[in-house]
Amino acid sequence: QVQLVESGGGLVQPGGSLILSCTISGLAFSPYAVGWFRQVPGQEREFAATIHWSSGMSYSGKFANNRFTISRDVDKNTVYLQMNDLNSEDTAIYYCAVRSAENPGGLPAAPRSYNYWGQGTQVTVSS
Repeated sequence: QVQLVESGGGLVQPGGSLILSCTISGLAFSPYAVGWFRQVPGQEREFAATIHWSSGMSYSGKFANNRFTISRDVDKNTVYLQMNDLNSEDTAIYYCAVRSAENPGGLPAAPRSYNYWGQGTQVTVSS
């Protein structure tokens, strides 16, 4: 079965950095795209970043404000999210997700465009 396993979350001080990892297994083919989202309980899931697997092209959500960088290691089937200059507003559960194939009308920043989701990893920014 398809599995997405996030790791790297935890407690970090304001201004600190964190690297999240998402290891993907069980896919018959390479994903079309892999994205990162975050969610605070009671709020909508928010787009963080996405990367096109084949080309490596990527873009980030506005909240990232040049602080977040998504990347992938094709050989390891792993995608990363480098987060810098973290603040309390970044506290959330972070999820990785796979968009298995391009679908007509699909939006790369929309959660509904993604087929598989990880369990999430908690990021807490606090002193």
